[in-house]
Amino acid sequence: MDLLIRAASRADIGALDALYAGSYRKLLAADYPPSVLVTALPLITTAQPALIAGGTYFVAEAAATGELIGAGGWTSRQAGLGDVRHVVTDARYVRRGVASGLFARIFETAQGAGITRMACNATRTAVPFYQAMGFAVLGLIEMELRPGILFPAVQMARDV
Repeated sequence: MDLLIRAASRADIGALDALYAGSYRKLLAADYPPSVLVTALPLITTAQPALIAGGTYFVAEAAATGELIGAGGWTSRQAGLGDVRHVVTDARYVRRGVASGLFARIFETAQGAGITRMACNATRTAVPFYQAMGFAVLGLIEMELRPGILFPAVQMARDV
């Protein structure tokens, strides 16, 4: 699939919100009970303007149509360590190279910024993909999305 991968901008926020809502609702349903999703989805399906403004968050568009079909990026945590952030692929385009294309850009820009190790908090659904990308499981965690709202995830990392 031909992709255009570019830095996200504020103009993408509406399309990102729609992408997160549609994809996470479909893709996470097999690995999370409805009781978790009903509280988590409203909190994880909104674009983060500060992340977008950082310049290391990217969107993937289908080259033929310009449709936004994926997004993801990274932020620097401390010297040499980066965090993978808010990666998503449109459920209709899973396993078609969208996330792999995004990760090529993520790793390229992270390396260029001196990042040598990337960490992520993966959904249960995304663990096999991250493993295929070279990430190793470090352990199970519960992310606190808001006080009292916990989301089960998997801590992972890899060298860049």
